[in-house]
Amino acid sequence: MTDPVRGRTALVTGGGSGLGAAMASHLVTAGARVVLAGRRDGPLRETAQQLGPDVRAEVCDVSDPASVRGLADRLADEQVSILVNNAGVAGPVAPLHEIDLADWDEVFAANVRGVYLVTRAFLPAMLERADGDVVNVSSVSGKRPLPRRTPYCASKAAVLGLTTSLAVEVGPRGVRVNSLSPGPVEGDRMERNFRLDAQRTGTSVEQAREAFVGRAALGRMVTADEVGRALVALLAIPGMTGADVDLSAGMIA
Repeated sequence: MTDPVRGRTALVTGGGSGLGAAMASHLVTAGARVVLAGRRDGPLRETAQQLGPDVRAEVCDVSDPASVRGLADRLADEQVSILVNNAGVAGPVAPLHEIDLADWDEVFAANVRGVYLVTRAFLPAMLERADGDVVNVSSVSGKRPLPRRTPYCASKAAVLGLTTSLAVEVGPRGVRVNSLSPGPVEGDRMERNFRLDAQRTGTSVEQAREAFVGRAALGRMVTADEVGRALVALLAIPGMTGADVDLSAGMIA
């Protein structure tokens, strides 16, 4: 696999913004035809237009079985051989005993059931061809404690377990399954968390940011661009399956 991405079709869920858009951009640069899937039509189409003519936008709620079936039907003309399960939600920031059941279920529906539903829809064709890559976007938060974020951490730990089990299940049939675990990523989501932490602790947003980032060996967060580059690098290693790529600036070193 001297050119492991060029000419292949990649489906990126949660592709309209943030990490999804960054990973899609790097896949396009590497020569892939990309399909962006997500719940909001506007951001999807805007990102697709920015990335170029070989990028397709499809509205899909990954937590809804009917919506995922519809996506698979619409992509029947595409040979999806790279699946990036990136769609997810951050969920509440609160002590576990204050988290509503509906909020807990929403996190698991998007972050875990979504991975299952989309993979189930596109995996059979990969198995039939005896070739394909599934990359599940987990998080460093699935591997280390993060108080007041129990639904998110638990959901991302579940994604790691799904990844390793599925890798063993489908590896003999030529399909590779790996996960990518970013640490805190520069952007709006982390700024929201810093504001909430500052309100809770009575400190400034900057102090809340420094307390969090100081846990990383490199003393910083990673960027969405770095996550995109890591995805393409992972796809360039055909012998890698059942692995988790930690990209956290040394958050759990």
